[in-house]
Amino acid sequence: MGDRIFNILVLCTGNSARSILAEVLLNARGQGRLRAFSAGSHPRGQVNPDSIALLQRKGFATENLRSKSWDEFADQSAPRMDIVITVCDNAANETCPIWPGAPISAHWGLPDPAEVVGSDAARMAAFQAAYSTIEYRVRQFCTLPLDSMKPHELKRRLSEIGKKIPD
Repeated sequence: MGDRIFNILVLCTGNSARSILAEVLLNARGQGRLRAFSAGSHPRGQVNPDSIALLQRKGFATENLRSKSWDEFADQSAPRMDIVITVCDNAANETCPIWPGAPISAHWGLPDPAEVVGSDAARMAAFQAAYSTIEYRVRQFCTLPLDSMKPHELKRRLSEIGKKIPD
């Protein structure tokens, strides 16, 4: 592996749950080779409290996490993205901004745990399921030889990873 750092933007509609979990996991598991950000097309304005609670239980720092618009990353002054990953069907079907640098895009859709209503146990089970799927996909992603992959090959592999779910 080379020394290049890959910037990854994870998109969802609300930027309060799935995209936040993916941002944290990519930064943690990327061993300094990945720098992940998250954003939403219609951000909720705050990170879902169940996302925060789950990440804290897993030992992750949460104080700098925030729900933000993808407009922050469409600007020419924003970090240039290498990869953009959508994690919900709404963001995948929306017209995304033209990202500077024409990054590779992939879709890793999964159900929104923030939409689960019911007991604390039911909500936390939904968040744990989303976390487990994202963690599994991030671990698969981190095994890729990013420096030596051609863009079309990386796009294909990211698409394959987005279809995987843990056993």
